[in-house]
Order: sequence, then C-alpha cells, then structure tokens
Amino acid sequence: MRPTRILVAELIGTTVLMLGGPGTAILATGGFFPDGSVGVLGVALAFGFSLLVMAYAIGNLSGCHINPAVTIGLLVARKVPGSSAPYYFVGQLAGALLGGLVLWVIASGAPGSFDASPETFAVNGWADLSPGGFGFGAMVVTEVIMTALLVFVVLSTVHRRFAPAASGLAVGLALALIHLISIPVDNTSVNPARSFGVAVFAGGDALEQLWAFFVFPAVGAVVGALAWWVVDDSRTLDTPATDEPAGPGADPARPR
Repeated sequence: MRPTRILVAELIGTTVLMLGGPGTAILATGGFFPDGSVGVLGVALAFGFSLLVMAYAIGNLSGCHINPAVTIGLLVARKVPGSSAPYYFVGQLAGALLGGLVLWVIASGAPGSFDASPETFAVNGWADLSPGGFGFGAMVVTEVIMTALLVFVVLSTVHRRFAPAASGLAVGLALALIHLISIPVDNTSVNPARSFGVAVFAGGDALEQLWAFFVFPAVGAVVGALAWWVVDDSRTLDTPATDEPAGPGADPARPR
C-alpha cells in the first residue's frame, strides 16, 4: 500500500467526518437552526453516517480509520505496520484542520457576525465546556470506555469470519451509539483529530483542554485492543501486520 495513498484517503475521510459530525452540530442545531434543530439524535446519527459512508468509500484504500485512536488500537493489535502510522496520523490531523476550516468559512457566511468560540464550534471539554456540566473525572471515564468500545467493535470486524459488507455498518452504528451516550458529558470525542479540528478555531478553553482528548482516547484505544485480544480465539496480536489496509472499511477476507 503506497503511503501517500493512505495519507490522502485519510485526509479526505477525516474531512468528511468533520463536515458530517461537527458540521451538523454547528449548523443544524440551535445556533443557526433553532426551529428545526436535529438535536442530539441527529448529531449522533450524522457522526455514524459519516463514518459509514467513508468506510465504503475509502475502506479499500486505507481501512478508513479517520481517527488516530483507531489507528493506535490497530497498531496495538498488530493489524497495521508501524511504518504506516505517521501517514495515517498526518492525514487525519490535516483532514480535521481542513474540515474545521470549511466549517468556519460556511458558518461565517451566515447573517450577522459569527465568532468561532468554545460555545459555538462543537468543541469537546469538561466543566464549563461540558453540555451537561460534567467534571474532569466523568470525562476521563467516558473517553476511555467509549473509545475502547469503538476500537473493540472495529477489531471485531477485521477478521475473515465477518461479512465485508457489514463492517462499515457495524462501526458506523457503534459510533452513533457512543455519541448518544456521551454527548451530554463532553460532546463526545473518542477521536483526537475531531477534537483538534474544532479546538484550533475555537481557541480559549477548548485549546487548553485539548490535551485530554489526545491522551484519554489513546488510553481507551489500548484498552479496547487488549480487551479484544482477551476474547479473540484467533489471538490477533500474534499475527504480524502487513501492508494491506485494516479498519472498518477494509475487506476482512484479505490476508493481514
């Protein structure tokens, strides 16, 4: 697999995830659309649909990680080679920035003035930045457990016994479920790139708290990979990674 192909595919996929997920939260909820807000359910489905669509669009190119935490989980499970990881991470962070920029440009075109701030730009956080006022400890538990769940589901689809056509559906639905549970706690990250792509434009407390949404999803990714290893009777950690893409949109029938 050519590294540049991975980078570009992940950039495109993460850009679409930003437009679909945070974009729905910014543009189709109370700030711009009070009478027709899609609410928490709509935002959760938007994240899930975005991942589902991209899984089928770029899964055969990069595995459609579009999330540094997923890449970390697959690295721990030895589903992707370490040499590919920098290309995944660069593509994901660049795509998040591009998606955030596009959202800022669109939001700035609305009537009146728009200020991208922690209150208006779908950032992640705790205390004053939490939709429900949840504290630091609740955020930590949420990010670790929910990211572990996401990585566990991803790994459950990356084997030959799982139908390729169902892989993207399973992971997309898992991401929607995770958002339904955790949006009230910290606006749901489980994805450092997603948090990064909005925090750099919102600034303020969003940037100050950004470190946590790199650290704790990464911890959750390791927990999810280890949990899968415990229950996986094929012992995936003993199977060396290859250059074939692995992830929610990759073909489980292809050798890894």
